[in-house]
Amino acid sequence: MELTRPGTLLRWVDRHGLARLGISAAARRGDAQARLFFDPAIRADPYPFYREVREAGALVRGRLMWSTTRHDAVVAVLRGEAFSSDPGSLPAPGPLAVLRRLGRRGRPIGPADPPSMLVVDPPAHTRYRRLVAKVFTPRAIEGLRPRIERHAAALLDGLAPDAAGAVEVVGRYASLLPLTVIAEILGVPQHLRQRFLAWGEAATPTLDLGLTLREYRAAEAAIGQLNGWLRGHFARLRADPGDDLLSRLVHLDSDGERLTEDELLAIAGLLLVAGFETTVNLLGTGVHLLIRHPDQLAELRGRPDGWANAVEEILRYDSPAQTTARYCLADTEVAGVRVRAGEVVVPMMGGANRDPAVFADPDRFDVTRANARDHLSFSSGVHYCLGAALARMEGQLGLRAFFERYPDAALAGTPRRRATRVLRGYDQLPVRLRP
Repeated sequence: MELTRPGTLLRWVDRHGLARLGISAAARRGDAQARLFFDPAIRADPYPFYREVREAGALVRGRLMWSTTRHDAVVAVLRGEAFSSDPGSLPAPGPLAVLRRLGRRGRPIGPADPPSMLVVDPPAHTRYRRLVAKVFTPRAIEGLRPRIERHAAALLDGLAPDAAGAVEVVGRYASLLPLTVIAEILGVPQHLRQRFLAWGEAATPTLDLGLTLREYRAAEAAIGQLNGWLRGHFARLRADPGDDLLSRLVHLDSDGERLTEDELLAIAGLLLVAGFETTVNLLGTGVHLLIRHPDQLAELRGRPDGWANAVEEILRYDSPAQTTARYCLADTEVAGVRVRAGEVVVPMMGGANRDPAVFADPDRFDVTRANARDHLSFSSGVHYCLGAALARMEGQLGLRAFFERYPDAALAGTPRRRATRVLRGYDQLPVRLRP
């Protein structure tokens, strides 16, 4: 039996173990919101549940937290100055505070750990984002377009269907395209890219709440291995920088300000897990939706300018990022509801994207929808996704290339959903290719 290190156990108890106990207890008492965490039917199709929450009120109080799927309320929470994205921002009882302090020793830095931009608040977040934005400029992102087009074409050239003409699209295309792009941004050697893919897939569950000890231990081990490789990589880039964006970040010096080693680790980890996984889910979901809605695919044939809006509608209709959490630091009001300091609110972006007050006939997939871009799949406010432009570009170029090559692609089996809750997408998507 594999032993769990004391630090790992302390961190699991603080971040997941206590939450798991609380959510399980709430579920046994019939708490509707706790179903989101454990009900496999909701994981498979969360949208009826989101509708129930929205119809119950602007903010719905459960035993442990508030929830909202109303577009205006989700925006208010995501933009609200009274809310923090850092779960450690709330005061902790004495024993929990001690446990949290001890757990920080030897902690690897993952996508959900400070100083990741996901869980850092202003003014620290403002400084951090300003420095990163000096490298991740619109011009730098646009400069990746020719590479993305070449990579998409090469991956499609390399697809080798089985005897029945089928290919598993997620593993052979949807994951490899963003992996190749992220690897180039980070300056990862070609021979290490599959290892990076494995690290990213193992670390992704840390964005969820209530992991088992076994799940958390595996994720932390992967993050630790990634951290170790990246520290050596930073040293190599300092001595011999490349033309990748990470080299620019490592050497960035803005008026005497530099990114720390921990900040660089957090950026690289966030790119690999949150940025990469979001795009994998966007591509896989897009392929599935357009195969299932041939009338919408027909709308895009011969209309290259239509793919940008189609990607916005895919993001709205079945968001790669479904939920997040915010922690109330001071008494405030959201949509006429009083939220007190110390309370937790779960804004469900996937539900807000189906709010009929904003989107007419929201359960209809329509690639020509005029206001599809009003979705909240990239969050809102100061935590709006820094990689949104890159994800959009990869989605547009990757999906267009796929369906121009295989306009009559069809499902070749039953797709399998990922087990994660915050991020939504497919593990497997078997498709029959008909050039």
